[in-house]
Amino acid sequence: MHIILHKATEADAELIHEYQVAAFQPLLDKYQDLDSNPANEPLSRTIERINRTDGGFYKILTEGQLTGAICLFSKEPYVYWISPIFIHPSHQGKGIAQQVLKLAENMFSDARIWRLATLREEKGNCHLYEKIGYKLTGKIQTLNERATLVYYEKRI
Repeated sequence: MHIILHKATEADAELIHEYQVAAFQPLLDKYQDLDSNPANEPLSRTIERINRTDGGFYKILTEGQLTGAICLFSKEPYVYWISPIFIHPSHQGKGIAQQVLKLAENMFSDARIWRLATLREEKGNCHLYEKIGYKLTGKIQTLNERATLVYYEKRI
């Protein structure tokens, strides 16, 4: 499967936002984390991420077709954050996210630390990150009575 990351522009914002909502809506319905779930974000937040000066949104293209997006940024030297990453539901479960994370690591060869957060309750996401070398940091953030964010880090 041929996957590439391509820097998004404002022209991509509406479709990326649509895919983001599709990917995160089931989690929003399940956990009711209204203040933090990307499905509940306005289009303007997608545009902000696209225009970040310390990174940006990258389209995930699988066999030339948009299948999701990943936002990558660095607020301090050698430390990169992933927030968010998502695959459209029609393309989930095909190993795309795992390949995308490896591509991201290769794109930013100056990175020494990668960080991200995910819902502790989503065991599949936690398994994915742990499988490719991310370790829990011990930092947790309770979102509500149903959902807790856990933070991961990978040192290169």
